[in-house]
Amino acid sequence: MAPDQMTRFLSGYAPIEGVADELKRPDGSMRPVWTPLMRHLAGQSAETLARSFARGDQYLHDTGVYFRQHNTTGTGTGSTVRDWPLSHVPVVIAEAEWAALADGIAQRAELLERVMADLYGPGDLVRDGFLPADLVAQNPEWLRPVVGMKPRSGHYLHFLAFELGRSPDGSWFVLGDRTQAPSGAGFALENRMASTRIFHDLFQKTNIERLAGFFRSFRDAMNGLRGDSEGRVGILTPGQHTDTYYEHAYIARYLGFSLLECEDLKVQDGRLAVRTINGPEPVGVLWRRLDSRFADPLELDETSALGTPGMVAALRAGAMDMVNCLGSGVLESRALMAFLPRIARHLIGAPLRLPNIATWWCGQETERAYVQANLDRMMIGSAQSTKLPFDIEVNTAVGGKFPCGADESVSDWIDREGAQLVGQEAVTLSTTPAMIDGKLVPRPMVVRVFAARTPNGWAVMPGGYARIGRSGDPTALGMQAGGSVADVWIMADQPVVQDTLSSKQSGPFLRRLPGLLPARAADNLYWLGRYVERAEGGVRVLRAYHLRLEEYGRRTVPLVDSLGRFLESYGFETREPVPDALLSHLDAALTCASKVRDRFSTDGWSALNDLADSARELSDRVTPGDDAARAMSVLLRKTAGFSGLVHENMFRFLGWRFLSIGRALERADHMASVLTSFAAAEGLDGGLDATVEIGDSVMTHRRRYSVETTRDTVIDMLALDRDNPRSILFQIDRVREEESKLAELSGAQSMGDAGRKILMLQTAMAVATPEQITARRLSRTRRELAAISEALTAQYLS
Repeated sequence: MAPDQMTRFLSGYAPIEGVADELKRPDGSMRPVWTPLMRHLAGQSAETLARSFARGDQYLHDTGVYFRQHNTTGTGTGSTVRDWPLSHVPVVIAEAEWAALADGIAQRAELLERVMADLYGPGDLVRDGFLPADLVAQNPEWLRPVVGMKPRSGHYLHFLAFELGRSPDGSWFVLGDRTQAPSGAGFALENRMASTRIFHDLFQKTNIERLAGFFRSFRDAMNGLRGDSEGRVGILTPGQHTDTYYEHAYIARYLGFSLLECEDLKVQDGRLAVRTINGPEPVGVLWRRLDSRFADPLELDETSALGTPGMVAALRAGAMDMVNCLGSGVLESRALMAFLPRIARHLIGAPLRLPNIATWWCGQETERAYVQANLDRMMIGSAQSTKLPFDIEVNTAVGGKFPCGADESVSDWIDREGAQLVGQEAVTLSTTPAMIDGKLVPRPMVVRVFAARTPNGWAVMPGGYARIGRSGDPTALGMQAGGSVADVWIMADQPVVQDTLSSKQSGPFLRRLPGLLPARAADNLYWLGRYVERAEGGVRVLRAYHLRLEEYGRRTVPLVDSLGRFLESYGFETREPVPDALLSHLDAALTCASKVRDRFSTDGWSALNDLADSARELSDRVTPGDDAARAMSVLLRKTAGFSGLVHENMFRFLGWRFLSIGRALERADHMASVLTSFAAAEGLDGGLDATVEIGDSVMTHRRRYSVETTRDTVIDMLALDRDNPRSILFQIDRVREEESKLAELSGAQSMGDAGRKILMLQTAMAVATPEQITARRLSRTRRELAAISEALTAQYLS
């Protein structure tokens, strides 16, 4: 829709072709709920809109919101991290219409709860003929080991999502139920954050329902599931390589829960516990974000590398609660939709207020015959599939034909495999406006809505997120197929409450300490510090090398050769101005940081990404010598920016201490290595000056020592000076300080092995003189630093 068409539409003229269904009432006029947004868009110039949209995109980029794009072309498979594909124009729904939808969703959630309770309890639905036994037994998500296992809370389902479609006539229907480990709630929050930046003026002037109250209610309900137990609340993620890992980390940070992987957990004395730096801590509630069958290799899938042995036993003993219970994926089956209308009348005594897409299971003679007679308006697919009808799979028939072509007819296929197939009505999806190339164009949409169990019943998020097709083809709705996502605004008639995540304070103020630190998270923070420092040390030596390469040209100079050999001993190829080893260190740092996204600030994450991106960009265009030296200076400034953010902004608790210890040990080891190679013994022309330069102490050395640079002055400043942040002793002091606080916080009554090793090295360095710091002594110091690292790992990180 071009601007002149929009103006005519807003003015109430006759209907215009090409207008999205969501904008129109049955008589062709605009739905009033869309008027504020459309007037806002019509009143903006193309340049202003572009700047507004760019604000939203920049927010998502800076925050690090991403999804994982899977590649299946060619001979291999893999995945790539891609920017979040925001469709900038939100979907707007009136409050009254949404209230009816929410009522239907709450009813459907309660129905699914009762079906789940029956399937894993008495089995009346199968016995009384409401569900075919084979259809349940053959479902890979129906888990026999958990049959008869009752949840401690008394409820099987706690957090659900529903895929809603809308017909062009305005009626809504359910396309799919998400009961396994529904994703998207965190992305809905991020979509809202981005849309408020795009439409910041409009958002404040309109009555758009806020999302925080929904999350506060669910958070409080999760904490309530703990009861009187001391167990923590955790979110269980498969790890950083899953599609929705960003969301897992975001939700954990937003709600204040611990983000856990199965390797963080163990079952001890029949209870689930987190392996922390201070030993096992009990878990009372676990929000599961991985598929059920992977949760326990002992009783479920023995091939699972993600599970925690004994988790099913802990649940069976009532030692914890899980959101949602294991085996809930059975409710996502397409075939179940064929039976839900009848089951609803049986279990809750009422028809479904929000119908699902018409579905027929082809394992029944009458239903199979109906599907056969109406193939032209059917989509035929696997009965056990959990995908939406529009997500075309390999074995899918549309309109009586196979999209990929096949020798067998669809009718013969149904006759042969009817019990494994369902037919679903091929409906037309309503379209919503999407801004493409400066024009509003209609695109098909599906809305994902979330429901959470609270003490007061099911709460429905006032919004959600919409999947928008990249074209008019409804099979291209998914992000993997190039689709995009949009915020969903629920527009009220009256001003809405400015809700927040905070609960009202009751009782006296209590300062709460930060939550537990899993050993895995501590380990990743420790190695994050080491990898960043390792990269910085390499950059400093590379700069010294290229400065001298520029100075001496092609002449053979012992110092240049020595610097080159030093770099190569660390894997830095001198023929590469920006060596691959440097990029590898930065990638390793990013990997460690990505595993602790819930504990890492957005600014810190952005700074680390910027550092790695800059290194990759420079590797493609710099040349040896002065050009490479300047590039290294750029990287050092960016490294300093990251370090400054960590030092100034990160809370001084357990995680920061491990990161700091990692950096300090790596810097001490690197400086000992540099001193061993270039300053432990005189004789290498220019070696002492290069060492002071690598140690970033040129100005201080000149002010402090009036004599020329000597071995003793360099050793004194870079090995034994307690006030120099580049010296070995300074770093050992720092390690001692942080480890002492770790031991104190853990309640240790005596000094551990790590503390003893640190104290012994600290004392030895504190009483040493420059003359005593020989190459042999420095080599021994490096071995002692490695022993400290091993002791810290054994004491805190194993």
